[in-house]
Amino acid sequence: MTNSYILRKKNDIDEQVQHYLDEVYSTVVSRNPNETEFHQAVALIFKSLSPILRKYPHYMEKGILEQLVEPERVITFRVPWIDDNGKVHVNRGFRVQFNSALGPYKGGLRFHPSVNVSIVKFLGLEQIIKNALTGQPIGGGKGGADFDPKGKSDNEIMRFCQSYMSELARHIGPDTDIPAGDIGVGATEIGYMFGQYKKIRGNFEAGVLTGKGLGYGGSLARKEATGYGAIYFVEEMLKSKGLSINGSTTVVSGSGNVAIYAIEKATSLGAKVVACSDSDGFIYDENGIDLDTIKEIKEVNKDRIETYLAKHPAAAYFAGCNGIWGIPCDVALPCATQNELDSESAAKLISHGVKAVAEGANMPCTPEAIDAFLENDILFGPAKAANAGGVAVSSLEMAQNSMRMSWTFEEVDEKLQQIMKNTYESCLAASIEFEAEGNLEIGSNIAGFKRVADAMVAHGVI
Repeated sequence: MTNSYILRKKNDIDEQVQHYLDEVYSTVVSRNPNETEFHQAVALIFKSLSPILRKYPHYMEKGILEQLVEPERVITFRVPWIDDNGKVHVNRGFRVQFNSALGPYKGGLRFHPSVNVSIVKFLGLEQIIKNALTGQPIGGGKGGADFDPKGKSDNEIMRFCQSYMSELARHIGPDTDIPAGDIGVGATEIGYMFGQYKKIRGNFEAGVLTGKGLGYGGSLARKEATGYGAIYFVEEMLKSKGLSINGSTTVVSGSGNVAIYAIEKATSLGAKVVACSDSDGFIYDENGIDLDTIKEIKEVNKDRIETYLAKHPAAAYFAGCNGIWGIPCDVALPCATQNELDSESAAKLISHGVKAVAEGANMPCTPEAIDAFLENDILFGPAKAANAGGVAVSSLEMAQNSMRMSWTFEEVDEKLQQIMKNTYESCLAASIEFEAEGNLEIGSNIAGFKRVADAMVAHGVI
């Protein structure tokens, strides 16, 4: 057999695989018009899958991709509620139960005005791969509502959560679908929804929601998990190059749970975090961000990040968010929202010598930004791997609920560290196996996809 024949054969297979990917993607776009976030999520995953489809063509023969990108169930419902002045409002609620090949649907609820079916489908698709990477027995789902908790009274939030759960309750359960929190849904909202679920069901099913309060089945280290996990993942990436986060200059976008606890863990490991942000702008403190002040502003006062200057007048505040990526740093952690870091911002980070970028939010880097990091040999941790700590500890919370016991903070944190280490190693191993060593974007998509796809093949067409 000549080398030229082998090359022609390989090119034929490459063309078949690419044709298949293009065909499935075109179907996704035509079936889901105007769902740009969902299209982007599909394209990012498909971009990595050519090598595994060439090696295992039975995934194409069995239509695994066609099944993977079509949710098992999309639930949309009306959420009426009454404000403190007696006015009736109607929001739209969503739950996408995307894939249950590995276990019950698992994924957060987001309350934000931007929430629509495209957003929850993109998040749900990412959740399938993310959950598979953790090695835990959980499928992928996502949900939420176009409700904005900002500016609402506690009673208004309670009434909305109760109305939302009144419909959602019929679709979820400890062995069916286990929601958690996301943007706009913290311990308060989870508590109100759990109370309503308990009332409707007439029994105490602790495992139906995660992110619960410690007094009624929650897990220690849950609120810290996504931020801590991102730093544990960054440490594994840096170790591969003989580096450490200790002594690094770090920039973190956002100032919610993920950002706050990424800052906390990074600082405890010796990093100097010099900037963080909210939706209005960002602060830069060359002496290092004072985390206690940030926690007071965001967790206690529910205020804007600009008020940081009242206690730290030497710091600087800048309106707008993109400028944060112009600050020179060794480690960049986008932890705010999707598509916050574009190619222009990536170019700034690269020119200033950034060594590692890890996505703490879901899909915060545009495709062009990701390409720029990879082309310039910047260590890049994709969201589906780097921010998997939250769902990993949610799964640990489910396990504790099932056993009717609680682990210590140290026990949960130790398990989290091991899960993030295993996640990194599985991504790296897949990148090596498929001739893209160190490209964790490809590695994470392939490793997660293979685990889900193998289960789908085993289950047959259902």
